[in-house]
Amino acid sequence: MIRYRRPKQDDPVIIRLIETELVPLSHLPKDELMKIKKDLPKRLSGGVTLVASKQYESGAIGFVHFMLHGDLLYIDLMAVTPAEQGKRHGKMLMAHAENFACSRGCIRAKVMVDAGNEQGHSFYKKMGYYTVRFIPQTQCFELEKMLFHRKAVY
Repeated sequence: MIRYRRPKQDDPVIIRLIETELVPLSHLPKDELMKIKKDLPKRLSGGVTLVASKQYESGAIGFVHFMLHGDLLYIDLMAVTPAEQGKRHGKMLMAHAENFACSRGCIRAKVMVDAGNEQGHSFYKKMGYYTVRFIPQTQCFELEKMLFHRKAVY
């Protein structure tokens, strides 16, 4: 199931996922990574974080953190525990984030994927994202997708 983040319950798992699944793929200098780690609680307090869990009261097994900027959905962070990867949790998290954004007028989505993260790059391509460019300074690929609004039928 997908639910909103509960900071006291979910943040330790989310921060551990960021440190074990995302940080090792980054090409940023160590001093920048340390600053990012320190600022994670503040970063998570901005935007929206959705959590995948097996049941409503159970702990997080994955998360997506995103922000809306005008008509743009920006996927900031997403990770699923290794034991739960390949079980559609990431796909469900992304679908919920995209639906949330569409309901608020977003027409496109963007995500950055570290060079060398073939699994992440492949995941987003399967979700309909396409590579826009490679950014040498951060060693990241910028991916984008147009979001389609479903019209209500009455």
